[in-house]
Amino acid sequence: MSIKHELQIIISGNGEVSQGKAIQAVAQHLAREKGAISQAERKELGKKEEEPLIAAFAERTGFWYSAIDFNKYIGEGAEQRVFEAENANYVIKINDGIFYASWLDYLRGLLVHNYFFPHLAYELLGFSRINQILYAVVRQPYVETDEVTNLENVRAFLLANGFNNTRNNDYVHKGYGIILEDLHDENVLTKGGMLYFIDTIFYLLPEFFE
Repeated sequence: MSIKHELQIIISGNGEVSQGKAIQAVAQHLAREKGAISQAERKELGKKEEEPLIAAFAERTGFWYSAIDFNKYIGEGAEQRVFEAENANYVIKINDGIFYASWLDYLRGLLVHNYFFPHLAYELLGFSRINQILYAVVRQPYVETDEVTNLENVRAFLLANGFNNTRNNDYVHKGYGIILEDLHDENVLTKGGMLYFIDTIFYLLPEFFE
């Protein structure tokens, strides 16, 4: 079975991936709700319109997350804030999906990340509202870097795995129908000479579903 086919099965909710069950459950809920409306309405269904659907899922399943300890704040990037977890081997991240047009796209991006980087898999803990903004709350293994990442090493690694550099720190794999963006030296860490892709932004192109 090809990698693309494996990913298609995972995205459909029928395949297994590290820490994938909760992510797939929410993604399938959104996909079903989108499938129940007209194609014209579906095109207008972005993150804001999906929020009531996520809220209904969270209410029904107890998937609201309220255990964020803001006193354990570590730092943040454009897309998420990072906190210490109770277990020092992990961190908690909250993400408002700012880089995605829809929450469904964000969730699918998590599944693709977990497929390629299972040792750095995102575990979806739930959703939280903070100052009227909806956030996904995820847990991820903590990586303590021991050197600054050389982006040429990132480039070489991705080229060797079929990803072509499109601009700056953005890549595309035309065979898979996947875009991978924003791979700067804070999103890809280096420890013991190994690369750790801790924060990825995966997009699925229309070709992915072919």
